Amino acid sequence: MELSKALPPLLALRAFEAVARHLSFVKAAQELSVTQSAISHQVHKLEDYLDKRLFVRRTRAIDLTEAGNAYYLQIRPALERIAQATHDLRDAMAHESVLRIGLLASFATLWLAPRLAGFTRLHPRIRVELLPDIGLADVAGGEVDLAIRYGKGGWPNVQARRFMAERIAPVCSPEFKARGLAQGPLLMARSHQPFEWNDWSRHHHFDLSGYPSLMLHDYNIVVEAAVAGQGIAMGRHQLIQRRLAEGSLVPAFDLPPLDSAIGYWLVTAEGPLAPATAAFVDWLILESGDHLDG
Repeated sequence: MELSKALPPLLALRAFEAVARHLSFVKAAQELSVTQSAISHQVHKLEDYLDKRLFVRRTRAIDLTEAGNAYYLQIRPALERIAQATHDLRDAMAHESVLRIGLLASFATLWLAPRLAGFTRLHPRIRVELLPDIGLADVAGGEVDLAIRYGKGGWPNVQARRFMAERIAPVCSPEFKARGLAQGPLLMARSHQPFEWNDWSRHHHFDLSGYPSLMLHDYNIVVEAAVAGQGIAMGRHQLIQRRLAEGSLVPAFDLPPLDSAIGYWLVTAEGPLAPATAAFVDWLILESGDHLDG
């Protein structure tokens, strides 16, 4: 049965349901905030469409005909389901929370986005908005509800808790390594001036002073440039696991990764967390499989 051809005029159906429920044109008109004549017109329209009389009209009262009563008993549950579905949707929209998260595009692309559907399944009424930027989103000022930052912590006027540690080591493509590493360059993300390189070289007593550097906009670009054989990137293992597994990136200097204070931090405004923020924080901690550091 083709729905568009089988459905009666819906305004007429709504008018009929109200009249049948009240057994009164006057009360139906009051409920639907229209005139009595408008209700009568819609009922006549439905009767003409069905080619059936639906009401027996008396001087001071009306009754449903046998056909009208049978029709009412069939359509009433369907209209109730439509009303309930509409109520549920409007209620869900009214209680939907928007959670704005400031973060680096690289973390959003390489780590968070592939996992985010899991949070949405658990919390369908929280709408997540990712706001990538190489700058630090203003959490204290309310620009975002939550920020995910990369570094060593120590940001003022916010609560910062590390939820996932990072291991770093220089990486490059196998082809680049085979050609020799002496000419570099070191590929760096503008969003993070070279504290990663400083920490790694200091820990391994490795002199990088002879290597030129190339500053790129974002770590996503750094990774792609390294895969394309354009230089040596500082590999953040949490973000490049797939590249390492498939062999498109390999350790550049055959030295062990550095475990340090560098990691990914949940940054929130000082004070208690809003429910949506708290739900995301709890999910992210479980998803990362790590423990928070103070």
